[in-house]
Amino acid sequence: MSDCIFCKIANKEISATIVYEDDLCLAFEDLNPQAPVHVLVIPKQHLTSLADASEEDVELLGHLCRVCDKVAAEKGIKEDGYRVVTNHGEKAGQSVLHLHLHVLGGRPMNWPPG
Repeated sequence: MSDCIFCKIANKEISATIVYEDDLCLAFEDLNPQAPVHVLVIPKQHLTSLADASEEDVELLGHLCRVCDKVAAEKGIKEDGYRVVTNHGEKAGQSVLHLHLHVLGGRPMNWPPG
């Protein structure tokens, strides 16, 4: 999608602090971190949200979850714990209409989160 900021990051048209990359996805530091560690994991293919995913995307979605764990290990928060969050729609707080998983950690997380 030509006007999607995350597609532009994935295509290296916009710079970001990348912490992980492979053929399917990219992980980069959030510009407005909500925790000491806040990394976004995005698929390189454009999907608006989890609701936009189909059966054909199941393997990709599992891969994104595995990458979240790799990012947590790389950032040193795997052992103490981390949170993975994704949002669907404006009321849930989705501000960029490209599927992204937030990997958050480095401090205690509160519950309920909302």
